[in-house]
Amino acid sequence: MPSAEAARLARAIKAWGAELGFQQVGITDCDLATAEQHLAHWLGRDMHGEMHWLAHHGSKRTRPAELVPGTLRIISARMDYLPEYQANIERALADPAQAFVSRYALGRDYHKVLRQRLRRLARRIEAQVGAFGYRVFVDSAPVMEKPLAQKAGLGWIGKHTNLINTRGGSWFFLGEIYCDLPLPADPPAEDHCGRCKACIDICPTDAIVAPYVLDARLCISYLTIEHPGPIPEPLRARMGNRIYGCDDCQLICPWNRFAHQTEETDFLPRNGLDTATLLTLFAWDEDEFLKRTEGTAIRRIGQERWLRNIAVALGNSDSSPVVRDALNARADHPSLLVREHVRWALAALGG
Repeated sequence: MPSAEAARLARAIKAWGAELGFQQVGITDCDLATAEQHLAHWLGRDMHGEMHWLAHHGSKRTRPAELVPGTLRIISARMDYLPEYQANIERALADPAQAFVSRYALGRDYHKVLRQRLRRLARRIEAQVGAFGYRVFVDSAPVMEKPLAQKAGLGWIGKHTNLINTRGGSWFFLGEIYCDLPLPADPPAEDHCGRCKACIDICPTDAIVAPYVLDARLCISYLTIEHPGPIPEPLRARMGNRIYGCDDCQLICPWNRFAHQTEETDFLPRNGLDTATLLTLFAWDEDEFLKRTEGTAIRRIGQERWLRNIAVALGNSDSSPVVRDALNARADHPSLLVREHVRWALAALGG
């Protein structure tokens, strides 16, 4: 493909991406040598906890052409998901009776939304150039999405390890198209964190152990979603009312004053999960849990972890007869994991 034609196609891809609801589309090559070194060092310190899949697949994660042979370029795209004003989120986090769910998980499962849009983008490209080799990814394979997005100019990886954009903050999802088209690569984004360490200071469990280094074993998002076993006791009281994920480092980031609320109705809260109380959610049986979380990212943790997380949050709430009654009602739950966290919560409440 001649360079002028490739440049025109790259511009068209970005325009088509905007039409499909992406806030930005960028293009990069396959060189992830620096990210590969960082990943190896991080894994060597066992900071991935129980996320063993991060160490699998050999070098396919950091060498795109090994994962998808023939890959020359990665088309990286971002889509805003912030469902409400940040002040509303902060109020929810400050209410010990309310269940706090990370805002990315309140609506439809983002994997489905972005994958569908990226496939439509790929078909637009195909209609223009004919058949070409590609694969679409949305957090669904060994893909280094944040280093790729930084190289594609979508933002920089902040000290909290999330991607930050100067015009859009960090409340957005990422997705990729690996392709064999020789498109011109965009310049990488520069780091604009400067001397700010607000995210490090605000982290409830001190999981950001150094700038740009997150110890997943301490992170509330990891503990409430990825971690399958008992939550370490020293961390439970520090989790507050966070039952699925944690948004503190994003809420405090000064760049998020430029964040935009989403225009995607799929990302708006479902089933009142943005305002639900801990007691309401703790009372759900398994059928109701499955029904109420259908189509969301929450369902994949299962009801057992859901109850584990809420039990901890109830242990951090205001002690009252109704809270203790709710916990006692689960004291004989079939799951040892749930029973153990219920006992801890009752002890934390003093009875």
